[in-house]
Amino acid sequence: MKPRPLLRIGAAAAAAVTAAHAAPVLSTYGPLRNRLLPRLAGTGRPDHVALTFDDGPDPFSTPHFLALLQRHEVRATFFLLGSMAEKSPALVREIAAAGHEIAVHGWAHRPLLLRGPRATHQDLRRARDTVGGLTGTAPRWFRPPYGVMSTAAHLSARRLGLTPVLWTSWGEDWTGRATPDSVHRTVTADLYGGGTVLLHDSDCTSFPAAWKSALGALPRLLDHCAARGWQVGPLRDHGVPGGAAPDRP
Repeated sequence: MKPRPLLRIGAAAAAAVTAAHAAPVLSTYGPLRNRLLPRLAGTGRPDHVALTFDDGPDPFSTPHFLALLQRHEVRATFFLLGSMAEKSPALVREIAAAGHEIAVHGWAHRPLLLRGPRATHQDLRRARDTVGGLTGTAPRWFRPPYGVMSTAAHLSARRLGLTPVLWTSWGEDWTGRATPDSVHRTVTADLYGGGTVLLHDSDCTSFPAAWKSALGALPRLLDHCAARGWQVGPLRDHGVPGGAAPDRP
C-alpha cells in the first residue's frame, strides 16, 4: 500500500479515537442531559432536592456555608478538589463531622477532555484516595471539572467505584456579575422536585469573592424549596443509584 492511503487510514483512525473520547461531552448541554440522561443529571425522588457544592474546601469561604447550613439544619454534598483537600485536611474532617457528604471533583480543576486515560485515572484515584483517607469513608460520587465528561472519565470512575453525577440547575455563581438575586433567579428558573443544585463554596476557580453570591442566595433558595414541600439534602438521600464497588484497586 502506498504511503498516502496509509496516512489517510491513520488520520481516520485517529479521528475515530478522538470522537469516541469526546462523545460524552454532549452531556454537558443541560437540557439534553436532564431529558435523556436523568441519572447523570442527578434526578432523584420528586419530594427532594439535592444541594451540592463544588471547588472546596476553602478555609476562607467554606466555614460560612457550614455555619449557614447548620443554622438551617440542612446537609449537603461537597464535591472536593483533592488539591484543596490536601491543603485543608482539618476542614475536610469538619465538613464530614457536621454530617455532610464528601464527594470527588478530581484532583486538579482541569478539563478531563484534554487528558488521556492514564492521566484521567491518576487524577481521579489521587482525589478519591485523599478525601477517603481524610474522612475514613470511600466517596461515592464524582463530578468532573466544568461538568465535562470523557470516555476515559466514565471508565476510570467505574473502576474506582465512583458514580458520575452532574446537576439539573446551577446558579452561575462563579462570575463577577453574580449577585444573591441573580443566583436565586437562575437556580429556581430550572429547579423542580427531584433536581440537583450546583453552587460553589470556593472561588479558587471563580471570580474573586464570587462565593458570596451563592451564600447570599442560599437562605431564599431553602425557603423556596420548603414552600413547595421539597426536602433539601445530600445526594445520598436523593434516590440516585450509585456507589458501586470498584472493579480493581
